Amino acid sequence: MAIALAKHPLVDQFDLASLRVIMSAAAPLGVEISAEVEKRLGCKVIQGYGMTELSPITHVAPVGDPRHGSVGVTAPNTVTRIVNPETLTDCGPDEEGEVWIKGPQVMIGYLNRPEATAAMIQDGWLRTGDLGVLDADGYLFIRDRLKELIKVKGFQVAPAEVEGQLLGLAGVADAAVIGVPDDEAGERPLAFVVRQAGSTIDTAEIVAGLKPLLASYKLPTQVIFVEAIPKSASGKILRRVLRDAVA
Repeated sequence: MAIALAKHPLVDQFDLASLRVIMSAAAPLGVEISAEVEKRLGCKVIQGYGMTELSPITHVAPVGDPRHGSVGVTAPNTVTRIVNPETLTDCGPDEEGEVWIKGPQVMIGYLNRPEATAAMIQDGWLRTGDLGVLDADGYLFIRDRLKELIKVKGFQVAPAEVEGQLLGLAGVADAAVIGVPDDEAGERPLAFVVRQAGSTIDTAEIVAGLKPLLASYKLPTQVIFVEAIPKSASGKILRRVLRDAVA
């Protein structure tokens, strides 16, 4: 929805002057798109974060001090940790790791699934499976799902980061990124792009536009142009559908 509000020509046909705040959740909202929505509609764009197992919210951005790309600060009576998923040690400010949450909203467990519960909850801390960072002021930035990370020659690439930069390019209406096997690098990013109406943007123009914005190993090695990106009812990209299509 945020992408449509930022880019779709239909929006210009409506008077949205009464709109004050847009709240986004369910999937990471990149800096570029949130800034475009604010500029186009003249309203604040904030984010929140949570999951079903967290009843369902743990973070929300203050309306008076939102930060583009951040899902906000930790809710009252709740504690956030950023943990290295390999060493299980705490990360410092602006260091990426898995988001762990403790608070009264953490679930008791999965019904009749003790092994799944034990894998997700450790000493009262719920392991979200999301990669994120906390800045020095306590604002949380979600990078992507840990299991969705693309591993290129030992480097980790978050699809959401590449997607955010793709959506900032003129002529791109929507985008999704997955990892595909590569004999040399292990995996490589593959981009699916929906062109804006009337756009003729091609692969070379997309790669050229991304080069100043991303490290070389994060650049998509191939771009596939599609009519639409498959998404769930809540707006999450269905990467498995894209992976199945490639396979």
